[in-house]
Amino acid sequence: MKDQGLTVLLVDLWEKPARVAKTVAERGYAMRVVIDPDGTVSNAYHVVGTPTVYLVGKDGALIGRAVGPQHWTEAVGRALLEALLKAPGTRTSEAR
Repeated sequence: MKDQGLTVLLVDLWEKPARVAKTVAERGYAMRVVIDPDGTVSNAYHVVGTPTVYLVGKDGALIGRAVGPQHWTEAVGRALLEALLKAPGTRTSEAR
């Protein structure tokens, strides 16, 4: 969904950078990773459990949140992401 403007950012709270890099490589993730050992990012977003997913529009506004495991690759999850990407404030400046 990258071609639709979706950017995924993985924030890791506990593991060492080498372990995170290994996991990302093994699973073939193409997302950016932030290592957050001091909790700066998780505190800013009030993360209370993992996994927590925040959907942020291109304008920086929070457009969705999910706590716990989700099924983003299944039809329902993909439909939700597609709808959110089409919502006002989430399009690229060229599309406005």
